[in-house]
Amino acid sequence: MAGTGGQGVLLIGQILTQAALEAGLEVSWFPVYTPEVRGGSTTCTVIIADERVGSPISGAPSVVMVMDQVAADANVARTRPGGSVLINCSLVSHVGRDDVQVVAVPASAIAADLGADQVANMVMLGAYVELTSAVTLEALEQALKVVLPERRHHLLPLNMQALQAGAEAVRAASTAR
Repeated sequence: MAGTGGQGVLLIGQILTQAALEAGLEVSWFPVYTPEVRGGSTTCTVIIADERVGSPISGAPSVVMVMDQVAADANVARTRPGGSVLINCSLVSHVGRDDVQVVAVPASAIAADLGADQVANMVMLGAYVELTSAVTLEALEQALKVVLPERRHHLLPLNMQALQAGAEAVRAASTAR
């Protein structure tokens, strides 16, 4: 997962990690970010497996999620051939690869339609789960309750709407092919 600081990349990595843990899977969460509070480069590697995870780093991930063009330019090349690149097509115009499946989700536009630009990350997480079946939306809902501080629990319905909208965007894209 890659984006710019402030886009919630690390948060969705934590939520995915928590959901996988609660599903009894082995998981590794590896955040990398620059020192800027907002606007710096942010990546988060989440590895989910049935067996013990040997390394928190993946040189050639099977799925790469990018939130903006800067993140796409810096991270898409790492995707293994035949893998998938999940893009926020509201902010990403090209990936420069023809040997990967590109799944375009207008996450920022969907979030704006929901009335909350800040849930574009949740739209992308819902799209990721629909694409990969790594965990279920229900598992993400439970993980949200653990990861989000209680003072933010009033936002759970909005976050669930965003997750479901992301999943629906992937379903709609797959039936359009």
